[in-house]
Amino acid sequence: MDERAFYKESQVTKQSPLNCPFCKTSNTYDLRWLLRRKVDKLPRQADERDRAKFAKALSYMVLLDDKAACKNLRCRRTFEISGIRTTAFLTD
Repeated sequence: MDERAFYKESQVTKQSPLNCPFCKTSNTYDLRWLLRRKVDKLPRQADERDRAKFAKALSYMVLLDDKAACKNLRCRRTFEISGIRTTAFLTD
């Protein structure tokens, strides 16, 4: 069974403070995350291996954006997002 059957996927936007490495200004940026929440029940066609995988599965978020554009009107350069974890596990 595919692992995607254990989760419901949705996209979420969260704000995060970042510093532009070029102009050194700090601002909050909207970053897109893929939210994968564990479903309540195991699908019907699951076998024993799938039940073991489902028991260990956790809800988590994955960062989709890897670059951001500076909000400073004089700079406007694109920089890579660093200093933020790309995966975050959720406690339910």
